Amino acid sequence: MFDFKELEAFVWVVRLGSFRKGATKLHITQPSISDRITRLEDSVGESLLDRSARPVQPTLRGREFFTHAERLLEGRDEAMRLFQDEESFSGTLRLGVIETIASSWCPTFMRRLAERYPQLTIELMVDISPFLHQRLAENDLDMLFAMDGLVPGLCAIQTPLCTFEMGMFAAPELAAALRQGDMATFADTAFISFSKQARPYSELVAYLTALGIDTPRIHSTSTLMTIMRMSIEGLGIGVLPVATVRDAVDAGSLERLTLEEPLPPMIYDAIWRRSNYPSFCASVARLAKQCAADYAQDHGKLSSPSTMKGYVDT
Repeated sequence: MFDFKELEAFVWVVRLGSFRKGATKLHITQPSISDRITRLEDSVGESLLDRSARPVQPTLRGREFFTHAERLLEGRDEAMRLFQDEESFSGTLRLGVIETIASSWCPTFMRRLAERYPQLTIELMVDISPFLHQRLAENDLDMLFAMDGLVPGLCAIQTPLCTFEMGMFAAPELAAALRQGDMATFADTAFISFSKQARPYSELVAYLTALGIDTPRIHSTSTLMTIMRMSIEGLGIGVLPVATVRDAVDAGSLERLTLEEPLPPMIYDAIWRRSNYPSFCASVARLAKQCAADYAQDHGKLSSPSTMKGYVDT
């Protein structure tokens, strides 16, 4: 069976009417281009060129084959442009994102992604990291922005995306009570965190255990906005990514509590399957990383946290 190199040799010799000119066009030697065409003729079982003519001319069957050869080369070039011209990408990207990202810089990212790839169709799934990793492993997603790294055995690519500093926040009245209280007051107060299957929940439990709070009361929910809303209503101490509550803190709806030891940060990666648009997904990951950096810069340091007695800095 012939290959594209042999087709290119044949097409350019016909177009230019010369083995020498065809070789120059393809940046190979004249014996090499002659050898390619000989292999092509052996594959099809007929002579395709009249070598005695000047300029070189295709045979009767060669003229017919020339039309098909051009179409094959054009089809190859069109197929390769899918990978070389990212702006013209017109497929469907099945993207999974964790709720923290969906509630922070994802809207800006989606807008910029649509501007860069106007023919792109996006199927967006918002869920906790374990479920997103499962969907990626089952090939229900092409790409995800989540925690927990690569699933063992999955043929995928991983690159760092962003890090969210975590903090504890309370409504002003509750924050004032905590400032006047002690460790027992803190331990008796309810906490509000993400769902039990999410890493921030287990990390909060481990953090409180290290403080000697073995049976904390933790309200759990799947959405960041619900944690924030419950915290503003004074239902407990919200454990939230610092950057995402900037507006609530500036408005005086929440106050940040100072802790002796910082909470573990939320570290996110972009992960995509090697078999699903790998070059395109790498470009998407770079755009996402830039959007995350822009968000972090716009939602920088908060005002000084509230100080509480007994277990925080004095």
